[in-house]
Amino acid sequence: MASDSRPASGVSGSRFLIVGGGIAGVTCAERLAAEFPSEDIFLITASPVIKAVVNFKQVSRTLEEFDVEEQASSILGKRYPNIKVIQSAVRQLRSKDHRIITEAGQEYTFEKLCLCAGAKPKLIVEGNPYVLGIRDTDSAVEFQKHLAKAKRITIVGNGGIALELVYKIEGCEVIWAVKDQAIGNTFFDAGAAEFLIPKLTAEKPEPPAACKRTKYTASEREEQASEHPGEIGSALGPDWHEGLHLKGAKELCHQVHIENLCEIKRIYLQEEFKLSRKVSLAFPQTLEGQRSEEAGEELWPVYVELTNGKIYGCDFIVSATGVTPNVQPFLDGNNFALGEDGGLKVNRYMQTSLPNIYAAGDICTTAWEPSPVWQQMRLWTQARQMGWYAAKCMAADSLGEPLDTDFSFELFAHSTKFFNYKVVLLGKYNAQGLGLDHELMLRCTKGQEYIKVVMQRGRMLGAVLIGETDLEETFENLILNQMDLSRYGEDLLDPNIDIEDYFD
Repeated sequence: MASDSRPASGVSGSRFLIVGGGIAGVTCAERLAAEFPSEDIFLITASPVIKAVVNFKQVSRTLEEFDVEEQASSILGKRYPNIKVIQSAVRQLRSKDHRIITEAGQEYTFEKLCLCAGAKPKLIVEGNPYVLGIRDTDSAVEFQKHLAKAKRITIVGNGGIALELVYKIEGCEVIWAVKDQAIGNTFFDAGAAEFLIPKLTAEKPEPPAACKRTKYTASEREEQASEHPGEIGSALGPDWHEGLHLKGAKELCHQVHIENLCEIKRIYLQEEFKLSRKVSLAFPQTLEGQRSEEAGEELWPVYVELTNGKIYGCDFIVSATGVTPNVQPFLDGNNFALGEDGGLKVNRYMQTSLPNIYAAGDICTTAWEPSPVWQQMRLWTQARQMGWYAAKCMAADSLGEPLDTDFSFELFAHSTKFFNYKVVLLGKYNAQGLGLDHELMLRCTKGQEYIKVVMQRGRMLGAVLIGETDLEETFENLILNQMDLSRYGEDLLDPNIDIEDYFD
C-alpha cells in the first residue's frame, strides 16, 4: 500500500474513488481493482483497519455465507497493489468539481465516486457518559471494558446486536427493555421469540477454542485509534462478539429480565436520583416486583425510568436502537435526494441523484420498485451485495456497456445465528407489506427447529427457518418459482414427508 505522504496542498486524481472501509466499500474497491488492474483505485477510510470478506460461500442461488475479518489496510494493498488506501475522515464533498477534501487537508479528484460510509448508532441520548452505543470495533472494545466492572446493565433495543448481547453476557444482571411485544421483532414473530427464549436460561455450549473471524487486537488499530478519537469506524460483521470477553463483575452465569412494551422515559444520574426521592426495584429474579433491602442500600451510577413506570439502577446503559445513515459529511453544498430514513436515494444502478456519484451499503436507501419478495435491510449480506453491484455498475457505465439488475435483489435472503441456532430468513419472512391477505403455516420442535412459511393465495412468499432444517434451498426455489402449492395443504410442513422430493 502506498502511504499518503503528499503535502497538504497536493491534489491527486483517480478514475474511481470509494469512501468507506467497511464491507460495502472494500468489496466495491476490490471488484474495481480486479476489473481495472492498471488503474489506481482510491479508498478513503476514517479507520486504520478495513473489513474484508473471507471464506465466502454461495450456499444457494441467493443465500450466501461469509466471515468478516478485520485487517490492517496494508493487507488490502498487498492483495490489490492498485488500491491506494487513504486513512482520513472526509471534510467535504464538492460534487460539481468532482473533488473530495479530507480532514487531513488533502484533495482527491474522481471521475466516479462511490459513498460507502455506513451508518452511526441511533443513541437514546447523546453526550451521557453512561450510555454506550455499539456499532463499530472501537465501541465494542469500549463496551467490553465497561462490562468487566459491571454488576448490572440495561440494554435498550430489539435488533441483532441486542439479541446477541443478552445471550452472550455472563457475570452480570441484564435488564432488557424491549419496545415490542416479543424479542427480535426485526427478525421474528412472537412464535419464534417463544421458541428462542428458553435459550436465555439454558446452559451455553463451550465456545470454540480459536476464533477465525473478527480480530480486535491489531496493534495498528489500537495505536492509530487513539490519534483519531470519535471517528466512526465501519460496521460490525457477523459473529462480531466472538473476539470479546463478555463477562461482568459478578459470580453468576446468565441473568436476564425482559421488560416488554416499554422504552426509556428518563435517565437519572446518581445525585439526580437521590434528589428525586423515587424508588428503584431489585432485580426481579431476586424478589418478584419487590424492593429488597439490598436494592434500597445499593447506589448505582445511573438509573433508568421506563415508560411502564418501573425504575432500575445499573452501571451503564447499552443503546442498541438501530442506526442512521452516515450522510452528514457529504450534504453540505450538495443537493442529494434523501430517503425517508435519511439515506442517500439510489436507483437500480446504485446511482445517487447526483451524476457520477454512487452509494452502497448502510448509507443508501433503495428507491427503485423492488421485487415482490425483496426488501432493503441494513445487514452485512446486503452491504457486500451492494458494494459488489455498485462496482459492476460503475465499471459498465465507464466502459459504455449495458447492465441488468443484479440477481441478489430478486429475493431477500439472509443467513445468521441467534442464540446458537442457525437462522435463515427468506422473502417476506414477516409478511412485510402483505396486510391481512396472507396465512402462516408453522412447524415447531421444541429445542430443535422452528419453521414458519408465509403463504398468499397458495404461493409461498417468505419463510423463517431456525435450526438445522436443510429446507432453505427448497423454500428459496418455491418462492422464486411461485408454484401453486394449494394442493399440498398442511403436508407442506409434515416432518414425515420429505418435501425436497416433491420439488427438487
